Amino acid sequence: MGVKTLLKWSKKVSPSHVEQLLRAEKDLHKAKTIFDSASAEYGNGFRHDHTTFGLMISKLVSANEFRPAEEMLNRMKQEKCRITEEIFLSICRGYGRVHMPLDAIRVFHKMNDFGCKPTDKSYISVFAILVEENQLKVAMNFYKYMREMGVRPSVVSLNVLIKALCKNSGTIDVAFKIFQEMPKRGCDPDSYTYGTLINGLCRLGKTFEAKELFKEMQTNGCSPSVVTYSCLIHGLCQAGNKDEAMRLFDEMKRKGIEPNVFTYSSLMDGLCKNGRSLEAMELLEVMVRKRHKPNMVTYSTLINGLCKEGKLAEAVETLDRMKLQELKPDAGLYGKIINGFCNICKFQEAATFLDEMILGQISPNRVTWSLHVKLNNMVVQGLCINSNLNRAFGLYLSMRTRGISVDARTFDSLVKCFCKKGDLHKAARIFDEMVLDGCVPDNGTWSAVVGGFWDRRKVREAFELLVVELMNEYAEHVI
Repeated sequence: MGVKTLLKWSKKVSPSHVEQLLRAEKDLHKAKTIFDSASAEYGNGFRHDHTTFGLMISKLVSANEFRPAEEMLNRMKQEKCRITEEIFLSICRGYGRVHMPLDAIRVFHKMNDFGCKPTDKSYISVFAILVEENQLKVAMNFYKYMREMGVRPSVVSLNVLIKALCKNSGTIDVAFKIFQEMPKRGCDPDSYTYGTLINGLCRLGKTFEAKELFKEMQTNGCSPSVVTYSCLIHGLCQAGNKDEAMRLFDEMKRKGIEPNVFTYSSLMDGLCKNGRSLEAMELLEVMVRKRHKPNMVTYSTLINGLCKEGKLAEAVETLDRMKLQELKPDAGLYGKIINGFCNICKFQEAATFLDEMILGQISPNRVTWSLHVKLNNMVVQGLCINSNLNRAFGLYLSMRTRGISVDARTFDSLVKCFCKKGDLHKAARIFDEMVLDGCVPDNGTWSAVVGGFWDRRKVREAFELLVVELMNEYAEHVI
């Protein structure tokens, strides 16, 4: 496998010895060295077996090295080594993890060629990968293929099918029909079945139906899991039923079911949407005390809520806390804080966070780009209003360097302020760049520039500017 340095074995090597070393080794490069060193002992009678091959394939898949992993399969076939179903499934699951479900199907279809007959487990695993990745059309075709290949319906396979049908409003009725027919097929619905349907109903905004099914679930002796509770709490929060969500939260704790990060984040979202972001902060403290690590969604929800209520100090504190946890805020989060400072006319603070973004190499994506452009222009204009011209000019130059378009009002603010200050050199430079960018100066901008030069008695420059203006007006009439 291209590793030059090989190990020297002190005694005759055995598959169990290699297996032990591979299991203990976390570093992929060193694991390759162990595997290749054992391969070098083929002349002394050693042979890798399905366990050592399987471990090496698993390590390659974990590192997203799929091609070498599949090459290992070919090598196993050449060496007439037994290839187990689990080895194939480890590769399929790996492709699912990196959102390459069609490659999972491709590998699945290779099983027979390698003398490994897929069982129901393999069919259901691949079916689940397709559903998880929202390849619903492919998933439904695969399900038909499963049935044609003699895979009988089971609670597990029907649960996956129901999950697929719950993905959109057009097929959720079919999901309920299958749910109702499950006992006739000898498959009693379990907690996962109910949880899947409740999650589907909540995602489609049908919280009343979800609550009714939640009651039926418990009546039928199926205990809700933390996932089921969390899905219903999230659905209630999305529907604005925050108090009911809190009652459900208290109920799950009374039953000894520990809330997870998703549960806390959903409740915090509900509180923030009701203007109760400080209560959401208290919930964050509870979450941390319970040793649940807040994630990006948790922090984003809280910062958004605090900014909407104008609680900028708390929002900045939460942002700092997030960074201490080594979670990198994105441009969207910074944008909320910057916008919050702009709303209360604290443009100096807003500019500081723009600088922090630049230093942290945090760039907006296509979704947040237009907002980012708007905020940069807003901050420059605000700095001009507050007479912080040096900071405004520095940010203006930074905008041009980063390819952020400067709008006409920003040009206008800068030109007028520098003319008023008497810095005609910078005013003229910005004016020139304004024209080069295709922005047409209005009467106010012209007046500011001409007035600035006139006050300095630079009549020649003023006259030249007037001539340019007249020529532009003449050109417009001709066109």
